[in-house]
Amino acid sequence: MTHAEETPFLGDPFRLEELPLPRPADGYAVQYLGRDQLLDRRQAVFLPVRHPALRALHASFAAARQAALDWLHAQPTMPAPPLAIVPVAFDPVSERHVLIYGVLPAQLEDWEVKAGAGGF
Repeated sequence: MTHAEETPFLGDPFRLEELPLPRPADGYAVQYLGRDQLLDRRQAVFLPVRHPALRALHASFAAARQAALDWLHAQPTMPAPPLAIVPVAFDPVSERHVLIYGVLPAQLEDWEVKAGAGGF
């Protein structure tokens, strides 16, 4: 079984224009849940939201989902990391991505600390 098959991530597909967002979204992104990291489209690695090289916006839910699936298929680690498709904006003034809705806990879980040491 692959990570993509065993990971109930992403949720149901949604359309940005149908969501009651607190600010307009520019696209979809793949978030590593619990972290302020998004999947970079070019490098296929998770980078912090404020990283200057980050390019995380996808034009559709389907494109973001495929990027997440591709990343999961390339990962040999268990358990599968928790990922989700989230609405994201890009602030041209600060030149960075803005999580509109994301999940950021106060601290990492024990398994995340151990997994993080392995180099996601």
